[in-house]
Amino acid sequence: MRTQADHVEADVTVSTPADRDAVRRPGRPRSERAEQAIIDATLEAIGDCGVDGVRCEDVAARAGVGKATLYRRWPGKEDLLIAAFASLKTPLPEPRGESVREDLIAMLEAMAADADDPRYARQFALLHGEGERYPRLVRRYREQVVEPRRDLIRSVLRRGVASGELRPGTDVEVAMLLLTGAVLARGKHDVTPAEPGFASRVVDELLRGIGARTASARQGAPV
Repeated sequence: MRTQADHVEADVTVSTPADRDAVRRPGRPRSERAEQAIIDATLEAIGDCGVDGVRCEDVAARAGVGKATLYRRWPGKEDLLIAAFASLKTPLPEPRGESVREDLIAMLEAMAADADDPRYARQFALLHGEGERYPRLVRRYREQVVEPRRDLIRSVLRRGVASGELRPGTDVEVAMLLLTGAVLARGKHDVTPAEPGFASRVVDELLRGIGARTASARQGAPV
């Protein structure tokens, strides 16, 4: 009897018109479906067993794939956990480069949506709660997931300083932490979804201090 894992792992042999039609149907490629199944199974396992109880073999069984499929993508449990936690974050939009204000708002809106997701909040708390037991995991997560996102925000702030949209001497690191911290703190301490315009308010309050223009000049117009 063919197992679900065999079905995911097996190569497709096209021998009839019906087979060819099935192969041509739109949808996710098989490898992408398998990868998403593994990520979903990992998050499920974390919820059921905690970080300590996750086993790659169990995750593969939950996902209905062979262990070889999992290990081809993630060499070990730590890599798999990082990928699973990273999957909970909405990709930050690429800056358009036209307005510092609009680019920052777009990125903070994506972050705010993540912070409002109960699943993200639970997994975030679990990951950081394991910091003392798994310092390498948390360190790698910050290096591979958190810092690239922060770098994107830093790049927008630096561009603003270079273009004159932000005042000279702006402390880019502090400004980045103020922006991200406001979103994370609200999501951590307030279970209700962020009000519409929350990201805009955060950005505008910061720009009152570091923007090159006066508040009255910014009113109603992008920086």
